Amino acid sequence: MSVNEQQSTEENKDIAADASNELGQDTEAQTEVMDGDTVLEGSQDDPRYAQLALLAEENQQRYLRAQADFDNFRRRTLKEKEELGQYASMKLIGELLPVVDNFDRAIEAAKSGGGEADSFSKGIDMIFRQLVGVLEQEGLKQMETVGQPFNPDYHQAIMQVESEEHEEGIVVEEVQKGYMLKDKVLRPAMVKVSG
Repeated sequence: MSVNEQQSTEENKDIAADASNELGQDTEAQTEVMDGDTVLEGSQDDPRYAQLALLAEENQQRYLRAQADFDNFRRRTLKEKEELGQYASMKLIGELLPVVDNFDRAIEAAKSGGGEADSFSKGIDMIFRQLVGVLEQEGLKQMETVGQPFNPDYHQAIMQVESEEHEEGIVVEEVQKGYMLKDKVLRPAMVKVSG
């Protein structure tokens, strides 16, 4: 290494040491640690400090308001959900009340003995059709099962029987009716399947 290179290297080291000393002193002069928080020393006189403190306070208030709004929203939503669950069947029950009234009238007529068995039977049949009509308006459909291929999504097989009329895997008899509510199975049909 030549003499010029040595001098240049030593000068660069001195400049770097002076810069780091100045940087360290400035950093120490600008900050002090109080209770684990870094605070700018003497910055309370600085107008930027006041603006930043005001901005921090505004942001804190916004955060607290947003948190309170969210808590209120959550409580209100839970309350509405509970009420919806409690009163979801209100419309259907309101439509079924005339059916209940008609059943009550039929029972009273049967108790008084003023009607014949045939007219009582016709009255009950009319009430049954009224009830089925209300349920169909709400989307209830009875499944057609006899003669259809067995499908475990719609049918619940309780017995396998021999049948000469139907090939294997066909529903031969319906033991209990199955119902669909719109597009979903409300209750699968209990059926006997040919084996």
